Amino acid sequence: MELKTRIHAEDGKQEIFITREFDLPVALLFKAYTEPELVEQWMNTKVLKLENQPHGSYQFETSNPHGDVVFRANGTIHEFVPEQKITRTFQMENTPFPVQIEFLEFDKLTDTTSKTTIHTVYKSVHFRDQMLKLPFAQGLNMAHNRLEELFKMR
Repeated sequence: MELKTRIHAEDGKQEIFITREFDLPVALLFKAYTEPELVEQWMNTKVLKLENQPHGSYQFETSNPHGDVVFRANGTIHEFVPEQKITRTFQMENTPFPVQIEFLEFDKLTDTTSKTTIHTVYKSVHFRDQMLKLPFAQGLNMAHNRLEELFKMR
């Protein structure tokens, strides 16, 4: 099955580009990234904090069925332009990966379709390549599929 969320990583560079087109108006796509209750549903994680403003911060946490925390990520929001872009840092806690920077852009394609582009810059090519070895592409596709389904059910 073809993955709708595409990841482009050029050899020798410390960045990746993630793109996805959605059958959603850009306002709803942006809302899915900025409203805690929606983020929790499609990302399948708990939002501990989400301050959508410059110098705001966020923290996400995922637990297993036994209640053990298996994933925690946090960062600072540097730029926040409603329905257009978010620039933020992203750091996974308790991993060897250092902080990365993410540039999220939201584009209106038509009145009912939109696109997100996420440009992620890693500290080094090595860390970028290590990240690409993880199954995050499949996980991100599943999450983006849930995001689109979330609004189809409303």
